[in-house]
Amino acid sequence: AAGEGVKRGAAILDAFLDAELAHAGLDESRLALVGFSQGAMMAQHVGLRRAKACAGIAAFSGVFLRGKLQPDELSIVTPVLLVHGDADGVVPVAAHYDAVSRLLTAGLSVQSLIRPGLGHGIDEPGLTYCQEFLAKNIAET
Repeated sequence: AAGEGVKRGAAILDAFLDAELAHAGLDESRLALVGFSQGAMMAQHVGLRRAKACAGIAAFSGVFLRGKLQPDELSIVTPVLLVHGDADGVVPVAAHYDAVSRLLTAGLSVQSLIRPGLGHGIDEPGLTYCQEFLAKNIAET
């Protein structure tokens, strides 16, 4: 199942992020996870469970893993941006609304952008919105 694959990959991605931050001499205030489709699923799953909050998570056209989101499952509170096309034939826009609802219920800060007529992809307005989200949330040092 997709959930099992995400969980197996999560430990690898989490360790990779720790190593890259250490190598670059940065902390989580300078880390943003951005993903598209399956990358969005991984960014949300890993980013919300890191030991320290990262600057933000931007997820394009993704799915949030099914199942009840337990508050004690989330180790941190990270701002999340979800962007989705309302004409997405691969990941229906209903997945976006489900993720927004579940993340808000868990007490997370969520920004949501639905792009009219956009299929399973990323467009210029979505990228601009993401750029503004990242600029607002990544610490200046």
